[in-house]
This record gives sequence, C-alpha cells and structure tokens, in this order.
Amino acid sequence: MDRTLIIGTRGSDLALWQANFVKDRLAENNVTAELKIIKTQGDRILNLSFDKLEGKGFFTKELEEELLAGKIDIAVHSHKDLPTENPPGLIIAAVSEREDPSELLLILKDCVDVRQKLSVKFGGLVGTSSNRRKAQLLAFRPDLDIKDLRGNVITRIGKLRDEKYDAIMLAKAGVSRLGLDLNEFHIEELTPTEMVPAPAQGVLAIQIRDNDEELFDVLQALNHPQVAEELAVERTVLKLFGGGCHLPLGCYCRRDEGVFQVFTSKAATGEDFPDRLFLESDTTIGLAEKVVARFDSNRKLPQRVFITRDLSEQSYFRRALEKHGIEVEARSLIRTVPVINKLDSYILKDIDWIFFSSKNAVEYFFALNPQLPGSVKFGVMGSGSEDVLRRNGHFAAYVGESGDTAEVSADFAELADGSTILFPGAENSLRSIQQGLSAETKIIDLPVYETVLEENVELTSADVLVFTSPSNVEAYFEGNLLDPYQKVIAIGKSTGKKFDEIGTKYTMPFSPDEVGLAEAVFGM
Repeated sequence: MDRTLIIGTRGSDLALWQANFVKDRLAENNVTAELKIIKTQGDRILNLSFDKLEGKGFFTKELEEELLAGKIDIAVHSHKDLPTENPPGLIIAAVSEREDPSELLLILKDCVDVRQKLSVKFGGLVGTSSNRRKAQLLAFRPDLDIKDLRGNVITRIGKLRDEKYDAIMLAKAGVSRLGLDLNEFHIEELTPTEMVPAPAQGVLAIQIRDNDEELFDVLQALNHPQVAEELAVERTVLKLFGGGCHLPLGCYCRRDEGVFQVFTSKAATGEDFPDRLFLESDTTIGLAEKVVARFDSNRKLPQRVFITRDLSEQSYFRRALEKHGIEVEARSLIRTVPVINKLDSYILKDIDWIFFSSKNAVEYFFALNPQLPGSVKFGVMGSGSEDVLRRNGHFAAYVGESGDTAEVSADFAELADGSTILFPGAENSLRSIQQGLSAETKIIDLPVYETVLEENVELTSADVLVFTSPSNVEAYFEGNLLDPYQKVIAIGKSTGKKFDEIGTKYTMPFSPDEVGLAEAVFGM
C-alpha cells in the first residue's frame, strides 16, 4: 500500500495505546499510518451515567462520522463500545486478539475486610457507571453502596486514590495495556466466569469504509477469525436483547477443547438481581438464539428445587430462584461431627500449605484454634470453601474452580509440589487432591470431622434435586428412586460418579458453587 493511512482515535491514554498498537502492527506489514484524535460524546459529557446519555455509540459515533466523510481511513474502537450494527457504508475489517476480559476490583487498603466476599468492607462505597457490573456486584454483596464513576482509566484510579470511593471496578484489559502499577491498592480479580464481562470486552475493532477493498485485504494480517466467531455470539445476544452500554447484560463466549461455552448475566436494571446462564454447544450456529430463548419470561421454570445443603435467607442460590417464584427446599441428609477437639502444635511445624477440600474442613479446622506459621499459604476447593476461609480471616492463595478434582489437583501441584502440605478433612476422605501430587511432596492428612448419614430420609416431590456430595446421594437413594419427572444436578465428579453407579442421569454445573447451581437450574 503506497498511501499513508490516517487512524482515528479518542484521546485517552488507553485509546491512544490501542491506536498505536494498530499502527505498529501495520508498520510490521510495511504500511505507514498516523493518528488523528477525535473527541466523542462520551468524552465530553462526564457528569451523567451511561443510562442517562441519549442514543448509542457514546464513544464511537464521531469516529464513524469522520470515517464516512473520508477524513480518516481507519477507526480503532474498544469493540464493546460499538453498537451492534455498523452504520451503512462501514464494516469491521479486523478484530484483535482478546486481552484477558476479567474485571479488577481495586480497594483502598484501609477498606479491606478479608472476612467479606470480594474483600470490600461492609457497606463499602464502590465506583462504577456500568449497570452490568452494578447488578452482579449487588448480587454478591447487597450491602455495597454503588455510585457512578466516569472518566478514563487514569482519572478513575485518581478518584480512588483521593478516597472518593472505597473501591472501584475496572476492566483488566485496560490496566494491562497501560502497564499500570497498582501496588498501593488491594486487588481482587474476578474471572469472566465469575463476573460476566460486557460483550466483546478486551477486543479491539478495526473499522473501515466497506468499499475500501485494498485496505480490507491489508488488514486481514491483523484479524483473528476465531475471536470474531466468539464475538459474533456475544454481539448477537446483545442485539437480540436490543441493548447498548446501559443494559445490565454480560455475555462471554469462549472455545474450550472444541466446544463453545457461553456465560450470560442479565438483569432488568442495575438494582435488579441478575439471571445467570451457562450453555455449551459444538457450533455457534443458532447459539445466540438459544441463549436468548432461555431468558424468555414465558419459559416454564421448575416450581420447586431441593438441595442437600442448609441455605441462609441471603444465599445467592436461594435469591436467584425465589426471584422467579421457585420454592427452595434446603436440608442436608448428612450430619458432620468432630473427630478431634485439640490440635497438637507439632503438626503445624514447618507447614507450607494448608488445603481444604470442603467448607466443613475449614470450619472444623479453625474450631481447633490453630496457631499457624506466619508464612503458611491456603488452597481451597471451590468458592464456597474460599468464603468460609475468608470468614476466618484468611485469603486463599489458590482456589480450585473446576468440579473435576483431577484438574484441581494438577493445577495445585504446579504451585505446591515439593512442599509440605496439611490436608484437614473428613475421616475416610477420598484424598483426590493428594493423589495428583509428586512423591517429593510431604503430605499430612488430618481428619477433623466425620460424616454420618441420616436415617429414614424424607423424600421430596421437587422438580429438580441438587446433590452436593456423594454422602448425600447415598443417604437419599438408600432404597429410594427418582420420580420420572424429576431431574438431578450433581456438584463435583465424585458426586456424579455416585449417580453413574446407580444409573441415574444428571447435570453438572460449570462451577461447583451457588452461581454455578443457579446457572444449571436455568439451563434445564
């Protein structure tokens, strides 16, 4: 190409980084470009939240007008800022690789409370102008006070530094691209399966005129077709819901071992409890439509769900179901009792890690008032165990998110192999995590409780039965059968294995926590 291209961009540090990224990639392909800074509506109006701004394309419209007028050749956008349809005459010629679409919660260190989920102190003031983030944050922590936060990344961080907020939420992609040092804050990272990101979050869109065929061909060297295929699902979901920046919608599609996985969160408003959904498919054809159909208000949902776990009134799972009038029957079919009442101090000597495979293990261990070495690190299986560990005043250095204990064991081994690890747990534990560790690892098993099955278990007429452990399966199916209309959800592969043994079909949630359970119920 023998002409110098003009790249249109907003003037923020992040927008300039993005435009220069495209400029540098073009230079690698022997194409010269220069930047033109263009101010958008979203840059000019900083005193209103997104849902108060009129129309769509708050950060893109002016760039597109310059592109249509021929004043620039390329517009570089954060893809999540784009409306779902291009203006006539424009196309997305290429999309970048996807930066990690996780969210970061930056917290003033004086406002950290490890005993609270997400580590923000009770009633903390959190800044974000995203209704999507607001709805999901309040679902986890209804006590939080969420206030609008506008401005570019640097401006937002400055407002936190000036203590105008206790915490703020930012996209990890922007922070990573700018290479910011945030050591002055406590950082909680929420993965895209925990806090579902905006459609196309973490991706750059390179927009051109649709008749510039030469430039289109040049830009294919920068295009990532697999990312485009995943984004097509997310943005079609957004389009079918008729949404823009103000819609409390998160949608994230990824390909995992050839299977497309879609995580969706949708609320009516920023104050509304969001519905969560997880779907898998071998193809993207019709996948967005399947996602949207599951959110149809006329779709028949279960009337009653039984779970083998006691739930508080503020339980995420309970609130997610009762929002739709679904009755929740929660009762454990097992009892746990302690097997020791005193902990010998020598057991904790020279311990590097303590790993908990269950909430019970955490509770019974800390009931012994252990005197822990200052350098000890904690690993846990699942977010439920992590929450109980937090309530006992400790962070987890490792959280196994998968319901597959073999995967968790392999991941944990990369961190802890060769060290000394204490495993508080149940008597006669399956020792699933221990089995994946090397012979060089010193393993100390510490039974702290035992499980007792309840006798004469009362059956349930619920539409959906959720089993949280193999022991609960044993207790319920001792001489009992499912009714033909009843469906089963099993947490963890060991629980699923029990159903395999008795020949009962079941669904397994993506994540072995209350969010994953809610997703599984709505996915049925």
